[in-house]
Amino acid sequence: MKLPPDTIIATTKLDEYLLRHRDEDDKSGFLALAGYTLENVDRLLNDLRTQLLPLDAEFFDQTEYGAKYQIRGTLTGPNGRVLPVVSIWMKEDATGKAKFVTLFPDKS
Repeated sequence: MKLPPDTIIATTKLDEYLLRHRDEDDKSGFLALAGYTLENVDRLLNDLRTQLLPLDAEFFDQTEYGAKYQIRGTLTGPNGRVLPVVSIWMKEDATGKAKFVTLFPDKS
C-alpha cells in the first residue's frame, strides 16, 4: 500500500529528535554519514518525502492510536552516500491522517 503524498512529516521530529545527538537511541550519527545535519533539516524532510514515501508501506502493528506501517528503502544523502533505512509511519485513528514517526538503520 502507498501512504498519501500529504503525509505529515513534522520538522520538529527531524531537528529535535533525529538530527540532534541523544545519549540513548541516537540516530544523528547514522544520518550524518550521508551528510544530514541540523543545518540541512529541509533536505532530510524533502528526501523522506521523495525517496521513501512513494515506496510501498507494510502494515506491522495496530496501536491504541492507529495503524503503524514500515517502509524499507534507501536515503541518498547530500554527500551522495546511500543509507539503508526502515522508516515508521502511523495512520492516526483520531484524525485519519498519516504521519512520520521515526527511522533507523536497516540491518537486514
